[in-house]
Amino acid sequence: MTDTIDRFNEEKATYAVRGADAPDMEAGVAAIRNVLKTLPVRPGVYRMTDSRGDVLYVGKARALKNRVTNYTQVARLSNRLRRMIGQTRGMTIVTTNTEAEALLLEAQLIKRFRPPYNVLLRDDKSFPFILLREDHDYPRVQLHRGARRAKGQYFGPFAGAGAVRKTLTALQKLFLLRSCTDSFFANRTRPCLLHQIKRCSAPCVERIGKQDYAELVGDAADFLAGKSTKVQQKLGAQMAIAAEAMDYELAAIYRDRLKSLTFIQGTQAINAEGVEDADVFALAARSGQIGIQAFFIRGGQNWGHRAFFPTHTAEVPEDEVLTAFMMQFYEEVPPPRLVLIDRVLPEAELVSEALAEKAGRKVVLKVPQRGEQRRILAQAERNAVEALDRRLAEGATQSKLLAEVADLFDLDAPPNRIEIYDNSHIMGTNMVGAMVVAGPEGFRKGQYRKFNIKRPETAPGDDFAMMREVLERRFARLEKEDPDRKSGEWPDLLLIDGGKGQVSAVYRTMEEMGVHDVPVVGISKGPDRNAGREHFHLPDGRESMLPMNSPVLFYLQRLRDEAHRFAIGAHRAKRSAATIRSTLDDVPGIGPARKKALLMHFGTAKAVRGAGLEDLMRAPGVSAAVAQAIHDHFHPSG
Repeated sequence: MTDTIDRFNEEKATYAVRGADAPDMEAGVAAIRNVLKTLPVRPGVYRMTDSRGDVLYVGKARALKNRVTNYTQVARLSNRLRRMIGQTRGMTIVTTNTEAEALLLEAQLIKRFRPPYNVLLRDDKSFPFILLREDHDYPRVQLHRGARRAKGQYFGPFAGAGAVRKTLTALQKLFLLRSCTDSFFANRTRPCLLHQIKRCSAPCVERIGKQDYAELVGDAADFLAGKSTKVQQKLGAQMAIAAEAMDYELAAIYRDRLKSLTFIQGTQAINAEGVEDADVFALAARSGQIGIQAFFIRGGQNWGHRAFFPTHTAEVPEDEVLTAFMMQFYEEVPPPRLVLIDRVLPEAELVSEALAEKAGRKVVLKVPQRGEQRRILAQAERNAVEALDRRLAEGATQSKLLAEVADLFDLDAPPNRIEIYDNSHIMGTNMVGAMVVAGPEGFRKGQYRKFNIKRPETAPGDDFAMMREVLERRFARLEKEDPDRKSGEWPDLLLIDGGKGQVSAVYRTMEEMGVHDVPVVGISKGPDRNAGREHFHLPDGRESMLPMNSPVLFYLQRLRDEAHRFAIGAHRAKRSAATIRSTLDDVPGIGPARKKALLMHFGTAKAVRGAGLEDLMRAPGVSAAVAQAIHDHFHPSG
């Protein structure tokens, strides 16, 4: 161990030059040995923490004492783990009843803390599902993300929103189910455009009865559950009956629906015949990067495929990467009965047990060797290699662009983190600041931030004051949470949507805060606000333009446009919330629950405002006294 500690002493000097905390192997091993004194020989999860209490690593063990003891045998550890031990100053231990429980808890904690020494599944959005609601006489079919709290049947996951929208369009054509919101539904007096183009049965105006609509809902559920043959036979029989009755118009409707169903079945990118419900995972590795291709098959139908590129995979065996990826993936998504993978995992039995515990039923991990399952897996393997090749090619292009950005703005090195700022308001109302983050891998949507402008001294519509408030709040928090700049969240470049005046205001704000080493660049549209003639402004007064066909110009435009899109979206959301608040939240006796009940009953705040006293009394959860208070609030003269 002496040689290892000597090498770490050399590293300490390097860290001192950089101004960061130096790793200390002896202190790290001492901290671990101190925990070992009271550690039990039973399953559990451990967290390595640094001097500030930040989580460095989360691990699980069948026998905690035995597993953690291995970290004191420094000479046997990889360089990655040695670096981690050098930064470790404490440990947190949680015991579990079984190793499977420990594996599930490990995945939860990794997702929560995002430790720098764990393999991480980088994914900014939750996976989309199709939700067939069951809390309405005429159930709605819709795209759903997030927690599954609404009452109804959930079908998924889908690879992305695009796959969901294609399926929703198919459901509308086939089964004529409504997709509108409850408030829209409640306020219709005539059919909407979707009914006219034969994509909705118009239950909102009673063009179809409850029983007939319920039959359509059942057919849609059968289709989503993979029983498309049953639906096909039913449509064929209905078409034949209509033809025999010489109701050729109805027969043509069934014919068109049959054609749509046949078309959908024939456009599956992956032929999943012989596989009912399964996820398929294949891993590819090249040039130090790892890509994992996933296929989602439900009810024998292809619900899309998606490539993932987990981070922090250096020096981690591929089997461990795939295991860590799957456990984090199924933190978000319910596991199917069958998971097809391209290699035998050392902990396959444990992973299967943990997933079964999560799903409440048996989950099989399988490496198929022949037949349809092997064919599908081979297709996933090809896709994994191709996706990784594209990623590497795009990364090379991105690296070149960032190098050119560094040259353009005289940066010391290509930026690893670019923060782009923009403001949005209308005549000084509902003011919002927005921050978008980009790096070598593209946009980091999980790190976007919005800032509600709330300081009384920030005058309405004062863009300079808004930007000053946003940056002061942003960098004050950075200084507090990461004064040593070790987290990687300090920007290498600030890109401001604005011209010379905006850049000067931002630069003064940064200087006043003592932040002198973060470059600031403004991007403004040129004459007549034409895209392609942007001017770039530096704090020292220099301006520059790029050729209209410059790849760097297109890249910087894309960054600016993304910040603009995010700022406008945040502003619209705030404006919408303010509209609702102004009409209902000031009514005496109306809290969040009653407000929600009123909106669900009447559809809109405007309808609540115009409702009569008797109508208000019919709303759920509204007593006669509360109804009177609401009515008096909106009709003070009555």
